[in-house]
Amino acid sequence: MPGNFPIRIVIADDHPAVVIGARYELSATNTLAVVATAGNSTELMEALASQPCDVLVSDYAMPGAEFGDGLAMFTAILKRHPNLRIVVMTMMENAVALRALIELGIACVVSKSDMTSHLTMAIHAAYTNGRYLSPSMDRILRAAGNTGGKAPALSARELEVIRLFASGLSVNAIADQLSRSKKTISTQKSSAMQKLGIERDVDLVRYAISCGLVSDYGYATTLPALDDHPR
Repeated sequence: MPGNFPIRIVIADDHPAVVIGARYELSATNTLAVVATAGNSTELMEALASQPCDVLVSDYAMPGAEFGDGLAMFTAILKRHPNLRIVVMTMMENAVALRALIELGIACVVSKSDMTSHLTMAIHAAYTNGRYLSPSMDRILRAAGNTGGKAPALSARELEVIRLFASGLSVNAIADQLSRSKKTISTQKSSAMQKLGIERDVDLVRYAISCGLVSDYGYATTLPALDDHPR
């Protein structure tokens, strides 16, 4: 409950250096206490089940574990822990995904490219059920509101399919992770490519990388159907 200190925090990121850096930053504030860390969604679910937590600080993209990542992971977390406050710490630079997080009830999002002090402010905002966007995230959302309708109107589901495909998952694997049919995933992928004016899978992956949907620390070296032939 807000008013009790220190605020108990779990940090989740698949890059150990990020976890170490975040933990160091938060250790300077006596109202915050990191009680557990996790490197993927499986470890995260185990930590949340065993350790009381007030605020979760998590990356958006942590592929390769039981509960997936992105919107699917956060939805699963909130189903199990509906009162948990969440701060997303990410390199993602996409307004559609950002809006989808806000619609899910996650209103505190910080960019890893912004000063680390924004993480502390976001945690305090989340703890009091407030909203906090770091400067980069705020600019992305404001810019999307001033595009005059010129930006491709991708849905949140289409965006998730693109992100997962670019991270190295096949259509079948995406269908399994998102609990949708293979046909639905193929349709959403094709629809997104049409909206973006993209014909090749390799260009779809480049789009995902360019807007931060795939971690800039590195992405899968083996990508499904990654060739230069039109689809």
